[in-house]
Amino acid sequence: MTKTVPRRGLRQWLVDTGMFLFAAIFGLMLAADRLDSPPLTVPMWLFGLDQILGVLACVALFWRRRRPVELAIALIVLSTFAELVAGALLVALFTVAVHRPLRTVMAVFVLGVLSTVVYAQLRPEPDVPALVLLLLGLALYAAAIGWGLVVQNRRQLVASLEDRAARAETEARLRAEQAQHAARDALAREIHDVLGHRLSLLSVHAGALQYNPDASAQDVARAAEVIRESAHQALQDLREVIGVLRAPVGELPQPTLAGVGELVAESRRAGMDVDLVEEVGGTAPETAGRTAYRVVQEGLTNARKHAPGAAVAVCVSGAPGRGLAAEVTNTAPPAPPAPVEPGLGEPGLGEPGQGLLGLAERAALTGGRLEHGPTTEGGWRLAAWLPWPP
Repeated sequence: MTKTVPRRGLRQWLVDTGMFLFAAIFGLMLAADRLDSPPLTVPMWLFGLDQILGVLACVALFWRRRRPVELAIALIVLSTFAELVAGALLVALFTVAVHRPLRTVMAVFVLGVLSTVVYAQLRPEPDVPALVLLLLGLALYAAAIGWGLVVQNRRQLVASLEDRAARAETEARLRAEQAQHAARDALAREIHDVLGHRLSLLSVHAGALQYNPDASAQDVARAAEVIRESAHQALQDLREVIGVLRAPVGELPQPTLAGVGELVAESRRAGMDVDLVEEVGGTAPETAGRTAYRVVQEGLTNARKHAPGAAVAVCVSGAPGRGLAAEVTNTAPPAPPAPVEPGLGEPGLGEPGQGLLGLAERAALTGGRLEHGPTTEGGWRLAAWLPWPP
């Protein structure tokens, strides 16, 4: 499979042209110095070959990015007897240092030093000691490779920063998506808790009117009053939720533990037999109190829906350091509840069981726990324990 080489851009053309001019000028300076110091210490044919090789080496620099190591090794071999390829060799060493790992760079550098030793033996300079020639070549090669390593490290740093910025952007997007999901879950729980209780009252009394057409006028009036009050309160709660969603900032309306009494009184007005026991020593933490309220609300709603006519016991107790406990227990219903149509669940609120899942999440977030299940007498128990620091 043939590897596609990307097309050279304007910047690369400018850089390659600059490198070509540098190598050509360097070679011309060496040739001029050689001509200004007659007589020549090398045969004319070798000097002419040296010039041809120097021109070819400069032209080859335009393909230095494709095979930098091969080009550098070829120029190192030529530098053992041809001095006019020195400029092109410096550019090739720089390219290897920029594009190849450090191990390869050091290997090529060692080969360059060895070529300088061979050149000092094959073409000795009468006016320049071999040691000075060796040190000069070592300095030039080290400078070219050092500059290339600086460029390589700078590119790696820029690439690392770009990669870090890209990852930070991705993480920020993921955090935003998680926040949106969390907000949606919280909104779903709030809507379920706020509207589920009200709509269950509507469902119970509307169903009672439907299945008991011979009810007395007093019972019909009382059921209609409960339906009217529940519908009005449901609309009010829905307005509050929608108002928060439309506002730029704000939080969903949250109940407190003090509202448990009103919650029980409302259920009693709807015809439920509810017994309330409150033994709370002090002001409960806001989060724990709100979660306990939701537990009682969900327990009353489930009892009204799944165990109509059953007696319900609500117990809320706790103290600092001991924790806050909320428990809702109902007895077995006098008659089996009417079956729920498939796919309806709670009225308008999706599949059944979502309320208990939401409560479990609430309790876990506060560091507490939630328990629910049937009792030995055939009823149902829903209980939560929530931490209350000393």
